[in-house]
Amino acid sequence: MDSPTASVFSLPELRDIFPGCTSYEELYNFSINETDVFWGTLARLRLRWSRNFERVSDCDMETGLFRWFIGGQLNVSVNCVDRHKEKDANKVALIWEKDEPGQEERVTYGELYTMMNQIANVLKSHGVLKGDRVAIYMPACPLAVASMLACARIGAVHSVVFAGFSAEALASRIIDAEAKVVITADQGVRGGKLIELKKTVVTAVANCPSVTAILVAKRTGNPVVSSQLDVDLDEAMIKESGECEPAVLDSEDLLFMLYTSGSTGNPKGVAHSQAGYLLYASLTHKLVFDCNEGDIFGCVADIGWITGHSYVVYGPLANGVTTLLFESTPTYPDPGRYWETVQRLKVNQFYTAPTAIRLLIKHGDEHVEKYDLSSLRTLGSVGEPINVEAWDWYNKVVGKEKCVVVDTWWQTETGGICISPRPSAPGSEIRPGMPMRPMYGISPAILSEKGEELHNNDVTGALCLKKPWPGMARTIYGAHGRFLETYYRPFRGLYFTGDGAIRHSDGYYQITGRMDDVINVSGHRLGTAEVENALGQHPSVAESAVVGYPHDIKGEGIYAYVILKDGFVADTKTESELKGIVRQKIAAYALPDVIQICTGLPKTRSGKIMRRILRKVAADQTEDLGDISTLADPSVVEDLIAHHRTLIAQGK
Repeated sequence: MDSPTASVFSLPELRDIFPGCTSYEELYNFSINETDVFWGTLARLRLRWSRNFERVSDCDMETGLFRWFIGGQLNVSVNCVDRHKEKDANKVALIWEKDEPGQEERVTYGELYTMMNQIANVLKSHGVLKGDRVAIYMPACPLAVASMLACARIGAVHSVVFAGFSAEALASRIIDAEAKVVITADQGVRGGKLIELKKTVVTAVANCPSVTAILVAKRTGNPVVSSQLDVDLDEAMIKESGECEPAVLDSEDLLFMLYTSGSTGNPKGVAHSQAGYLLYASLTHKLVFDCNEGDIFGCVADIGWITGHSYVVYGPLANGVTTLLFESTPTYPDPGRYWETVQRLKVNQFYTAPTAIRLLIKHGDEHVEKYDLSSLRTLGSVGEPINVEAWDWYNKVVGKEKCVVVDTWWQTETGGICISPRPSAPGSEIRPGMPMRPMYGISPAILSEKGEELHNNDVTGALCLKKPWPGMARTIYGAHGRFLETYYRPFRGLYFTGDGAIRHSDGYYQITGRMDDVINVSGHRLGTAEVENALGQHPSVAESAVVGYPHDIKGEGIYAYVILKDGFVADTKTESELKGIVRQKIAAYALPDVIQICTGLPKTRSGKIMRRILRKVAADQTEDLGDISTLADPSVVEDLIAHHRTLIAQGK
């Protein structure tokens, strides 16, 4: 039992807010049983409201309709910038760690306030109104953060698209959102290489009639492809005032949408609202990482992903701390880059993905040990389950067994961390390779294949969440039916995460991975159908099937089985073209690691592809393929195994 005298919540003031709760378990149970009291109290204390809310929640897990802090009004940018600028305008809000080490730039809350307002005024001058969508296709830089906050300032809905997506992928997201304006930079700089952002945007916007302006920031100043829609953002900002009256927004107005991969091949715009998202992002940031006044928080995720939204931008800024914007890569100019950055900037919390950790393990401990990492207190892992070996290295080599290591589980749809070893009592057990404990207000359930909740421990099944929480997504933009079918129809009355999980004998949770046809590549969710759709656009391809397989670095690799049309032959040129079309249609991270050109796929007599067999072959686990007698042609499996072994022998 936790000691009632200990600082048990990683946030000591919670003891004063909820005086009847003297342990993590008691406060957790209170958050589940008295949901409205718990979240309503925190919302009043942690957020600045223009008008107080009248009711805490009105949620229905059957219809997928969720409302939090009903009747309340606020502005997210005021909560993230104004209130901290009023307290100390010279406090550093952002540290921009540029691609080249040692060239960092600091932006204070006062400077961020001015920058945000100038961009907000530029957007207004180009006709952007409350509720309009603005696409942001930028590298990690202060102007990108200011652009997100500028949208929040005026009530526009931002859609940040990862600045590695192709023109076609970008266009599909702009079209779906009907974005009025696109904000981008001339070029990106990453790992010593230039990325042609503006060129990609011009190509994309040619197919996007909703776009009326492209605001272009200078990152390199090099000549780039131009468009009649171009507006020089830097020059436009100079002409605008550094003051912009914040829009008064309802709690449930949309703040942003973020596109994530789906198993159908069509990306879905997951939509988050104002107050609930901000409260949940800020609270989890504070609790999980023990992030306090004066800390420098180092999340190295790109702003184009939900991790960047919640734990680079909104969570840290709502809490008034200094947050890192990391533009480079883990191995540029050498594999010590993360740790040199930590030493130079004196980072206190560091949050990265298991794929980066596994990559750095391969380069050896010497790249870590040469740096002083004594400023670190918390090490976080995000994006996919972390294997025990990587966890141990992170804990021992990076953390010197003196840091709290938090393996966090959450999703774009959850808005913030849902399962994590902290918050809990100081000194509470942390198990390698599992997130362990549900966050306050999060009620996990394990469901069997029959849809029955498994109440005991030592069970495995589908991970669902039983109760609503403020940070949950509200809909898929323009497709609420798809929202219901994806998350609330598989198990009625529950949110289905799409992940499998184990609840161990002691009640701790461990995530086993995706249960649908979505691959987790380096922490990025990728629908197998997206890759198959791209491959299918090559003139030689008759059919393809894509599966994930265990990958030492990326967690999951991409294995593509491709059947060519008659008259086409398999050669290195074809394979190169297939990878090229995937790069063009999606992004570089979606490139198949292995392409097996085959003559057939394992199908049932009804024509369904038996993907479990393809996964077994790709993972080199062909000893136990199960019953293949139901296949229309069982001999196909032998051919696939033989071709796979040939590829392995060739080092592919």
